[in-house]
Amino acid sequence: MADDGIEMPGTIIELLGGSMFRVQVSTGENEEPHLVLATLSGKMRKNKIRVVLGDEVRVSVSPYDPSRGRITYRKR
Repeated sequence: MADDGIEMPGTIIELLGGSMFRVQVSTGENEEPHLVLATLSGKMRKNKIRVVLGDEVRVSVSPYDPSRGRITYRKR
C-alpha cells in the first residue's frame, strides 16, 4: 500500500487530548521549523507504542494539508 505522505523528522513538544500531539518538524537546514498537529498511526496504536514529551518521531504529512500529520515511527 503506497502512502503518499511526506515523511519528516520531528520532536513532540506538546501532548493534547484524544491521542493528539503537537510536533515541531524541521523541513530543511536553512528553514525554520513549523508545528504539525499529529495523531498516532494505526500500527502504533495496535502495538501500543507510547509517545511522550521530547520523543523524536517521524511524521507523515499530507501534501494537501501540511499542518496535520500522522506519527509513523518513534526513535528508541
